Amino acid sequence: MAALTPYQYVVLRCVPRVEREEFLNVGVVLYCPDVHFLRSASRLDEPRLRALAPDLDLGSVRAALAAVELVCSGEAHAGLGVGTRATAYGDRVLADGESARFGLLKAPRSTVLQPGPVHGGMTADPAGEIQRLLDHLVS
Repeated sequence: MAALTPYQYVVLRCVPRVEREEFLNVGVVLYCPDVHFLRSASRLDEPRLRALAPDLDLGSVRAALAAVELVCSGEAHAGLGVGTRATAYGDRVLADGESARFGLLKAPRSTVLQPGPVHGGMTADPAGEIQRLLDHLVS
């Protein structure tokens, strides 16, 4: 039996009208640092989204979910080089590891695609766990 390792995850929510705070779960991002695992999985229930927001641009939601996948894989900024940030001690190269990318994805935002609260657990199979979470939490 494989050893259990800790993970964190967020559920991605589609919030068509942020002022109403109504949402539908559409994906999961799972981060398991011990095995360098950062992935997302998503599923759109178009009839339910249309019932919630008939004028919702589903193409934009799909594009946002695809962008999350690119961030997970480290390809979101391919060709742009590593960023820098000015600090009181001079410029600092920004980290681009799984931890930094998960931090970006879990940060609260007021957009149509939002992360829910961070939750955690233990697993021996991160790929299987993300699928289990998707099946359990996303319609």
